[in-house]
Amino acid sequence: MPDQDLIDQKYMARALELAWGQKGRTHPNPAVGCVLVKNGEIVGEGATADGGRPHAETQALELAAFAAQGATAYVTLEPCSHHGQTPPCANSLIEAKIARCVIACVDPDPRVNWRGAAMLQEAGIDTIIGIGLEEAFELNADFFARIKSHG
Repeated sequence: MPDQDLIDQKYMARALELAWGQKGRTHPNPAVGCVLVKNGEIVGEGATADGGRPHAETQALELAAFAAQGATAYVTLEPCSHHGQTPPCANSLIEAKIARCVIACVDPDPRVNWRGAAMLQEAGIDTIIGIGLEEAFELNADFFARIKSHG
C-alpha cells in the first residue's frame, strides 16, 4: 500500500504547479492551486484566476461536480473563511462534502488565519497542514509581506 505522505506530496506538488502558473497574475489575491482527488484520480483542479477570481477551490469544485463528495482537496493556501466578493471557500468545500483537506500553509490574512482550517475540522473533515509548506510560502512571500505590513 502506498505511503499516504508520498501520495499527499504528489498531489500537493500538482496544486503548487498550478499556483506557480498564476504567479504575478492574481493580485490582490495570492496565487493558489487546488486539486481534488478521489480513488486515486484527479477529479477537479484549479488555480486562482487572473485578478484573483474565481478562487482555485471554486474552479476545482466546479470541474469535479458530484465527484467532489468524499474526495481529498489539496490546497496550497488555507481556504478563505470570510465573505468578500465571493463566498468562503471553506464553506464550499464543506458543502461539497469532501472527506479530507491537505493544506500547504495557513493564510496569515487576519480574516482567515486558522479560521478556514477550523471550519473544515468542525465539519468533520480530516485536515492536515504543512505538506508543501516551504514552497507555498515561497510562492506567496510577496502576499504574506503585504498582509504583515498592512495588518
